[in-house]
Amino acid sequence: MTRRVAVTGLGLVTPIGIGVEAVWERLHLRESAVARISRFDPSPFRSHMAAEINDFDPEAMLSARQARRTDRCSQLALAAAQLALTDAHLDLTTLPPDRAGVQMGTALGGIGFAEGQNRKYVEGGVREVDPLLALTVFAGAVSCNIAIAHGIAGVNATNAMSCASGTMAIGDAYRAIVSGTADVILAGGSEAPLSELCYGSFAIIRAMSTRNDDPARASRPFDQGRDGFVMAEGAAVLVLEDWEHAVARGARIYAEVAGFGQSNDAFHMTQPREDGREAIRAMRMALTDANCAPDEVDWVNAHGSATSLNDVTEARSIRAVFGDHTDQLPVSATKGWHAHALGASGAIETGIACLAIHRGWLPPLLNCETPITDGGLAFVPEGGLARHPRAVLKNSFGFGGANAALLLRASSV
Repeated sequence: MTRRVAVTGLGLVTPIGIGVEAVWERLHLRESAVARISRFDPSPFRSHMAAEINDFDPEAMLSARQARRTDRCSQLALAAAQLALTDAHLDLTTLPPDRAGVQMGTALGGIGFAEGQNRKYVEGGVREVDPLLALTVFAGAVSCNIAIAHGIAGVNATNAMSCASGTMAIGDAYRAIVSGTADVILAGGSEAPLSELCYGSFAIIRAMSTRNDDPARASRPFDQGRDGFVMAEGAAVLVLEDWEHAVARGARIYAEVAGFGQSNDAFHMTQPREDGREAIRAMRMALTDANCAPDEVDWVNAHGSATSLNDVTEARSIRAVFGDHTDQLPVSATKGWHAHALGASGAIETGIACLAIHRGWLPPLLNCETPITDGGLAFVPEGGLARHPRAVLKNSFGFGGANAALLLRASSV
């Protein structure tokens, strides 16, 4: 019998709130977290804004040792993991250590910390460099720190597949549980990219919005006036659990991860394939994996990066996958609120999708004043949509041509 995979815990550390309730409440308000960036002076760059997490205190959420010995990317991940375990009411000590695992994604890992240490090296020499640098520059530090904190000895990996990494990590965790490799996996993504050089590198390639005089309206998924993504930081960790294990312990189940598809455009580092061929294939793989007919899907939680090419390609690809059902299929993306946390975005958005399934409300688009017409999508109306979706398709796409799609089902299905 094929194993099923339940989502039993959510840990969200985002610019629109820390914890499930804070995020859910903010999504009901039309208030973006985007503002002029405060970490450094952005005036040398074309873009001046970001979505920062201003209320995260690592010393309040982590042990003193964890806060002292980790960089911000791992700190956000550790906090999200603890929130997820608390939300799941799960004591990992009841499991054999090798039956639990960690799967995380991050596009840039500890790059912000490394950038700061390089500055110290240039100004004061090697004696000024923090010895922790060697322990933070590799992306695997994100998942390894979580494993060490919770004594998790099973499968452990951090992928770095750009803006699709968080969604891919959840997909990899789903596959590991289905295959019997693990019973519980903490899966998600973390990103702390708001450092001067890192931020500037995306500004240089003109990937980010320049709506500097109106930052709250700069992140505009699927709007005709979109002019690029807005960078953010954040983390999300989901507790994925073997269905029978979850039921046996009386866990609350938000949703089921029922299918996963991934592909690569093999075309260009920043531009998606115009025909969307491989994005389409990833979506169809997720549907096939879940044995889900297209007309069973009641919402598409889109990537919606608000870049000129991605939104059009995604819209056309959704139409190609769902055909006539697209006319009645609600579509939305939440980056208008929390902006684009690169490798963490897919995990944050999957957490939001699980909440939407469980609580019966689909968030609308924010800042989409004149929707694009490509694909003829039926966007969720302003104010959201009161609906308990049977199945949800979650898309994530990234630089390098990375495509990932998850199929989530309501726990009652």
